[in-house]
Amino acid sequence: MAKLPQIAILGAGTFVKTQYLPRLAEISDLLIVKAIWSRTEASAKGAVDIARNYFPTVECKWGDAGLDDIIQDSSILGVAVVLAGQAQVDMSLRLLKAGKHVLQEKPAAASTSELEYALSNYKSLSANFSRQRLWAVAENYRFEPAFVECKNLIADIGDMMSVQVIVEGSMNSSNPYFSSSWRRDFAGGFILDMGVHFIAGLRMLVGCEVVSVSATTSYVDKSLPPPDNISSLFQLENGCSGVFVMVVSSKSPKIFWRVVGLKGTLQIERGNQDGKHGYLVSFTDASGLNRCTFYPFSGVTEELKTFIHAISAEGSDDKADDRISFIEGARDVAVLEAMLESGAKHGAPVQVKRF
Repeated sequence: MAKLPQIAILGAGTFVKTQYLPRLAEISDLLIVKAIWSRTEASAKGAVDIARNYFPTVECKWGDAGLDDIIQDSSILGVAVVLAGQAQVDMSLRLLKAGKHVLQEKPAAASTSELEYALSNYKSLSANFSRQRLWAVAENYRFEPAFVECKNLIADIGDMMSVQVIVEGSMNSSNPYFSSSWRRDFAGGFILDMGVHFIAGLRMLVGCEVVSVSATTSYVDKSLPPPDNISSLFQLENGCSGVFVMVVSSKSPKIFWRVVGLKGTLQIERGNQDGKHGYLVSFTDASGLNRCTFYPFSGVTEELKTFIHAISAEGSDDKADDRISFIEGARDVAVLEAMLESGAKHGAPVQVKRF
């Protein structure tokens, strides 16, 4: 039986405790979580106490010394970087330089200039290793079964005529991420941090890139960092145009993607069914027949499985799934940065930076 790959987790916040650890527990037959690190001992211990329910031998690491232990531990094959957005790129590069594979939480970077810096450094590092270290970005929307299915269905609606992405979020004081200090100091605030998910969903659904945008932004809810609203027209490389509307906090949350084609219509809407959260996919064909299927969330589990497979000996000869590539995460950020730039220029058209 092959030896299980060992990974470490940097970060011990809400997302690690509520998503990473339970989802990793679901695939505990595929890996070992060897260590969890945080800046402070108390924070690290809080996450380790939860992790020991699933991974009894997990070690608690904190501070500079703990980080050095993880970097120097040759038995740790991969590291999940789940830190403040401003710190992730430099930390990821440090780990890659030390020979670790990295799964970094989204967004890939804070700006296109940081993306260029990241990719330049990553390219220079690859010369140091016989097998390039994987730098993956955790974007669970690309792994949600609803989006995977819709990617397969999109050709059946014929030539695209219109695309709508409507996001009315629920980022208020009851949300565990509302008080997150790093998100409030992040360029673009919650629009960038949350928005990359919805752009990832859009790009996967339509199967092509956004080439240009024209947007307006506003700042209404002063409990949130600016801007908290964005409305954008966008042009796809296939010639189709669409609208992207995002309200960070709404009293009546609603999220959907809708593509109208010459032969039919495809829509993905977030919701719940039988106590499970997920997406309702509605497909209307040329005859007007409508089919609806509900897909519960499972994207985080699937992206983690994909990363583990890619870094393990079993997957060593395979090309890593493009859905976790750093480039894909970079393209999501580039679209939103263009929208925010256009908003700052009162709607002036902006070309999306190509990666």
